[in-house]
Amino acid sequence: MSGTPPPVRPRLSLVGPGIVVAATGIGAGDLLATLIAGGRFGYVLLWAALVGTLLKIALAEGVGRWTLASGRTLFDGWARLPGPGVKVPGGGTLNWAGLYFGIYAIIWGFVYGASAMTATGLPLTALFPVLDLKSWGMISGVIGLILVWLGSYGLFEKIMTGLVAIMFVTVVGLAILVTPELPRLITGVWPTLPEGSGFYTLGLIGGVGGTITMAAYGYWLTAKGWNGPEFMSVMRWDNRVAYGMTGIFVVAMLIVGAELLHAAGIALASGDRGLLNLSDVLRDRFGQPIATLFLVGFLATTFSSLIGVWQGVSLMVTDFVAHALGRSDDPAMTGSKSPAFRGYLMWLTFPPMALLFIDRPFHLIVAYGVLGSLFMPFLAGTLLWLLNGRDQPAAWRSGWLSNAALGLAALLFAVLAGQQLYEIVTG
Repeated sequence: MSGTPPPVRPRLSLVGPGIVVAATGIGAGDLLATLIAGGRFGYVLLWAALVGTLLKIALAEGVGRWTLASGRTLFDGWARLPGPGVKVPGGGTLNWAGLYFGIYAIIWGFVYGASAMTATGLPLTALFPVLDLKSWGMISGVIGLILVWLGSYGLFEKIMTGLVAIMFVTVVGLAILVTPELPRLITGVWPTLPEGSGFYTLGLIGGVGGTITMAAYGYWLTAKGWNGPEFMSVMRWDNRVAYGMTGIFVVAMLIVGAELLHAAGIALASGDRGLLNLSDVLRDRFGQPIATLFLVGFLATTFSSLIGVWQGVSLMVTDFVAHALGRSDDPAMTGSKSPAFRGYLMWLTFPPMALLFIDRPFHLIVAYGVLGSLFMPFLAGTLLWLLNGRDQPAAWRSGWLSNAALGLAALLFAVLAGQQLYEIVTG
């Protein structure tokens, strides 16, 4: 029979790519930011975490809707944005968006690789002190490379789902253990901005769960085999379930910060090591088994982010290289077996190991900060353009609610970018 296939009906067993993208976006920095927000302000900023969850749902839904309705990758959409193109040696043409992404991927990937390996090495060093932080960091990077290099998307998704289960049980379990005061928790739903909370409010709304890997959602949908508008309803179900879990995760971390740190007036150390401080607090209050359980959850959080970037951003870079070479329709140039995919995997893993032994170069960190702060407003802004353009089928263009959410996200991330750029310039 001809015609449009019937839509796929949502069910819990179909959830997968959303879990992957949501888990990848939550790293050690997000855990610490949420804990510190709870520790400083109690439950007052709960509303910001909920607003942030809704914005992430809108962004990921936009990425998925573009992919399923247009039948094109997100990078293909960026390649169609208006503006002059530049011929590149490989034979293709890149516009301003393509050039930005290429520069971003090189610098961001180099610095992120070192950050991800360090963050993963921290709980491993605490759990197994037979090796130092640098050794555990390098080992985790190589393990991530092997898993992504040799494994299929199906295996990758199963590993990510298992890590998410560990993260979720650990953090939600801690939130229950510290016994939240529900009346005070509910008061945090009403928007309030106490003095000195602006930075933390913006961070909770825009930072937790929001990284470059949100743009990889469409690639993971394709890897899952979800192609065409008939998967639209299941994509939306997948996205809402995944980011709903992210919202619960963030609220649970806020509860831990409010009950464990705010009530006792405890301040954590800056940087990812602050999470090791929390394990000490947990050990003193609840005993070593609970502290160890938290470290396991900490490890699941950091390693899921590592392999998520290793897999998702490598897929995006593969698409970039195929466009740069003018071979975006060549199956040999796309997918997880292509030379570009494996080349970027090695770029994420081995060169950044040098940064584990030396102080990170100042100018490289500045470039990393600038490019990183600009990516999320770039994503939100380009989605607004693409989802209202002629390349998007009329039935799947954005309505007023989606446009409002994407516009709010673009504005918010632009403010966050300005704040981050100011901090970089002023030191």
